[in-house]
Amino acid sequence: MDDLKALKKELTELRKRIRYHNNRYYNLDDPEISDYEYDQLMLRLREIEAQYPEWITANSPTQMVGGQAKRAAGVLVEHDVPMLSLQDVFSKEEVLAFVANMQAALGDPEFVVEEKIDGLSLALRYENGQLVRAVTRGDGVARGEDVTENARVIRDVKPALADPLPYFEVRGEVYMSRDAFTAVNERQELLGLKSFANPRNCAAGTLRQLDSRITAERGLSMFVFNLQKAEGREFSTHTEAYEFMKRQGIPVIHDYRVCHTAEEVWAAIEHIGESRGDLPYDIDGAVVKINRFRDREQLGATAKVPRWAVAYKYPPEEKETVLRAIELSVGRTGRITPTAVFDPVRLCGTKVERATLHNQDFIDQLDIRIGDTVLVYKSGEIIPKIRAVVKEKRPAEAVPFRIGDRCPVCGAAALQEEASADIKCSNPGCPAQRESHILNFVSRDAMDIKGLGLAAVKGLIEAGLVRTVADLYHLAEHRQELIDNGIVGKEKNTDKLLAAIEKSRANEPQRLLTGLGIPGIGKAAARELLRVFRSIDALAKAAPEEIEQVRDMGTISARSIARYFAQPDTRQLLDDLRAAGVNMESGEAPEPTDNRLAGKTFVLTGTFAGLTRSEAAAQIEAHGGRVSGSVSAKTDYLVAGEKAGSKLTKAQSLGIAIISPEELAAMMGE
Repeated sequence: MDDLKALKKELTELRKRIRYHNNRYYNLDDPEISDYEYDQLMLRLREIEAQYPEWITANSPTQMVGGQAKRAAGVLVEHDVPMLSLQDVFSKEEVLAFVANMQAALGDPEFVVEEKIDGLSLALRYENGQLVRAVTRGDGVARGEDVTENARVIRDVKPALADPLPYFEVRGEVYMSRDAFTAVNERQELLGLKSFANPRNCAAGTLRQLDSRITAERGLSMFVFNLQKAEGREFSTHTEAYEFMKRQGIPVIHDYRVCHTAEEVWAAIEHIGESRGDLPYDIDGAVVKINRFRDREQLGATAKVPRWAVAYKYPPEEKETVLRAIELSVGRTGRITPTAVFDPVRLCGTKVERATLHNQDFIDQLDIRIGDTVLVYKSGEIIPKIRAVVKEKRPAEAVPFRIGDRCPVCGAAALQEEASADIKCSNPGCPAQRESHILNFVSRDAMDIKGLGLAAVKGLIEAGLVRTVADLYHLAEHRQELIDNGIVGKEKNTDKLLAAIEKSRANEPQRLLTGLGIPGIGKAAARELLRVFRSIDALAKAAPEEIEQVRDMGTISARSIARYFAQPDTRQLLDDLRAAGVNMESGEAPEPTDNRLAGKTFVLTGTFAGLTRSEAAAQIEAHGGRVSGSVSAKTDYLVAGEKAGSKLTKAQSLGIAIISPEELAAMMGE
C-alpha cells in the first residue's frame, strides 16, 4: 500500500513538472532543461501509466499535444487539419518494432526517413495558389496563432504557387540556421539585451513578434515536411507531394530516403545521425513515416499522435577529455566569460575542443580545475558543454580556478554584480566594450544621433577616431578624412551625421545619463534621477544612500551608480564631455499643470498618433502622474498604442488596467 501511495505521489509530481516544462518550451520559448532530460520525464510517466492504465486522465501530458495557443502575434485560428505530435522512440529495437508493426498491418509498406528539424511547427494555407494564412501549432488539435504577416517575410515561404490549386495546406518547421542565430545574439549583446538560449527559442520568439520587421531582419528559414490537405489534385504518396512542392519552389526536408526493409530504415537513421554535425541547422532526431497516403488513412491516429510515424531521438553522446586551460574573454557588455580548452574529441560527427564555463558559480558548482578529466557532451546535439568532472582522475597538483578581480583585456577592476553570477569589467572605456557603449550612446532613447550604425562605429574605432563617446564631439575636426575614407558615407551623409552630433550637445541630461550605459539605468530611471538631482555632476557626487531615496531606486542600483561615478575613467569622461559642450544640467523643474494624475503610475507601449512616447510621458508628468519604463504590480495603467509589445502581454497577466492614448487624453482633460 505504501509503495502504491509513493507511486501515485511520483505520478502527480511528474505531471506537474512536465506541465511546467511544457509551458516553458511551447508558450514561453524559454526551456530550462534539455530535450533529453524532458524525454526521460515523459518516459517515466508513460511507464507508470502503462503499469496502471486506470490512472490515466484526459489532462495527463501523455494525452495532450503541444502548448496552449496564445494571442501574442495575432488572432487564434481553427485548425483545418490537426497538427499532432509524433510518438518518440529511443532505441533501435523500438524502431524495428515499429517497422514490423507497419508491415504486419499493411503488408508491403514504403517508409520515408528524414531529418527532424528543431524549430517551430507552422501550417501554410494556399487558396487558388495564393498564401492566405499561416498558423502555428498552438494546442495542436483545435486552434493555433495566426502569424501570416510574419510568415510572409520568411524567404522560404512562397507567397504564391506556380500551379494554383483551389486549396493546398502544408506543414513545416520554422527554424534558424546557426549562422543566423549567431548574428542575432551578437546584435542582442551589442544592444545590451538578453541573448537567446538556442536557435529554436529564437525562432519561436521571432515568429511571434508583433513587428514583422523584426522577423524579417532575423533571417528565419523553413522546411516543409508534410502535405496536410489538397483540393483539385490527388497525391498518392508523401514523396509525390514533395516533388510537387519542389516544383513550386517550396523547400522540403532534404536528403530524405525511401525504404522498404527494417535494415534500410535503420541505415537511413544512422546516416542522418552521422551527418547531423555537418548540417547548418539543428535537428533533434529522425522521422520514420509511411509513404502512401492510403496506408496512413487506414492506420489513423490516436488523440495525440498519428499511428503511421515515429520520431527517433538520438542518445546524447558524451566523452572524456582532459581540460588543458581556462581562457577569459570580455564581451561587448563587459561580462567576463570563462571558456574551457580541452584535448579535442569527436562528438556528433565534429571535432570539439572548447566549451563555455558560463561564470564563477558554474566553475565552483562542478569544481572544475585545470588538468581535470571532464565529461563533454553536445547540448541539443550542437553546443559543447561540460557535464561533470571525473574526480577520481584528478591530478594531485590541481587547484581551484578563480576568474580574479582584474579585466583580462584592460586590467581594470572586475566586479561581481550584486544578485548575479556575472563578473564584469568596470572600465567603460575598455576596448572590448567600445562598440556597445557607443551604439548605446547614440541610440534613440539616449543621445539620438542618427547615422551611426554598427558598421560606421566599427569604422570609426578602426580608424582611431573614436576611443570614447566624448570623441564623437571632435569628429567635425576630421570631416575631410571621414569623407575621403567613406567611413560614414560620402559628403552628404557625413554632414548629416556631424549635424546630428552637434544638435545632441543640447539634449536633456537624462538622455546623456541613459547613454552612459550604467547597468540597470534606462531612460525611465534616468528621468527620475535627474528630476531629483537636476544635474549629472550632482548625481556623480551623491552617496549611495542619497541615490536610494529616489523613487524605484533599490540598494543594488544605487551602489552600482555610485560605483560607476567613483571610477577615474568615468570622471575623465565627464570632463571630456563637459569640455565638448554637452549639456549636463536640467532647467528648473516644471510645475505640474494640475494633480489629476497624482499617485498614478503609467507605462507606455506601442506608437501614439501625433506624438512621441517622450511627449506623452511629459504630458502625464505635467498632470502629476509618473511614468515607468517597465510593467510591475505597482503599475496603475498601461497605455497601449499601435503595435503594442511584450509589455501588453505582461500587463494582461498581472491584471493591470489597459487604456488607449485617447482614454489617457480624456483622463488629462484634453
